[in-house]
Amino acid sequence: MPTTRTVVFVVFPGFQALDLTGPHEVFAQAGGYRCVVAAHTAGPVPSSSGLPVHAGAALADLAAERIDTLVVVGGSGVDQACRDLPTVEWVRDAAPRARRVASVCSGVLLLAAAGVVAGKTVTTHWSRAAQVARVHPDVTVDADPIFVRDGSVWTSAGVTAGMDLALALVEDDLGREAAHAVARELVLFLRRPGSQSQFSVPMRAARSTTDPIRAATDAVATDPAARHTVDTLAARAGLSARHFQRRFTAECGVSPTAYVEEVRVEAARRALAEGDDPVESVARHCGFGTAETLRRTFHRRLGVSPSDYRERFRSSRPAAPRP
Repeated sequence: MPTTRTVVFVVFPGFQALDLTGPHEVFAQAGGYRCVVAAHTAGPVPSSSGLPVHAGAALADLAAERIDTLVVVGGSGVDQACRDLPTVEWVRDAAPRARRVASVCSGVLLLAAAGVVAGKTVTTHWSRAAQVARVHPDVTVDADPIFVRDGSVWTSAGVTAGMDLALALVEDDLGREAAHAVARELVLFLRRPGSQSQFSVPMRAARSTTDPIRAATDAVATDPAARHTVDTLAARAGLSARHFQRRFTAECGVSPTAYVEEVRVEAARRALAEGDDPVESVARHCGFGTAETLRRTFHRRLGVSPSDYRERFRSSRPAAPRP
């Protein structure tokens, strides 16, 4: 008889609703999981948006529960939850009894308050990263990836990244095909790799604060296939190569070389999903040169091949091929 795994979601007043409902739906769609929503007190718990969610169990009632996966959600109320001693102590006691522990978004603060992630590398929503590092210096914070696994502890970035985390947990339990079936049902990306950045290309460009750096990001966005070396971009910005690279990285959060690759990947994703050009043509028009370079980059950044990406995401009415 198949094993049913119990997943306990810890919520508190002011939790982020999507931190709960997104992963909950992933586990529910996968099958084989029993999802329990628990809070300090059973009953309705208001989310940060005001949407109440019913906690079916009080934390104290789960003392003897066999927990497979313990998931702590985040939200604006997490700071108060970290000051709620019974909740912190319950998490501290329950975590070692669970097969694995996870947090979504700022939920990692509650794990840290309970001492669960001491000595671990974690991630969280970018806006909370500095707080986690400051309050818990025994924790290593990597604010860039959408999720991180360190042993039996899994942590994710904000909101929708919790669904990527849940898909990864399902894949860890049931295999790749099971996770892909859930992703297809929920119309999600196959599964974004944990190493993918929280920051989209437009968000990075928007972070540039000076005209020289904006001139460089605009040039890359306008023609991804052009020759965008550090030297050529620095010349467009009117800066020395060394000074340009330092300023670009400080303003955009990645090096110029990494940014160029991000823009080209975004362009290739759009071309594959919206058009019908051969992969070789997409690679050439998006600045990769060869289909093999495009394939290696997609596997490294997205975990899928260009052909698999197109099959999953192509429009039902592709645009006309390029002449």
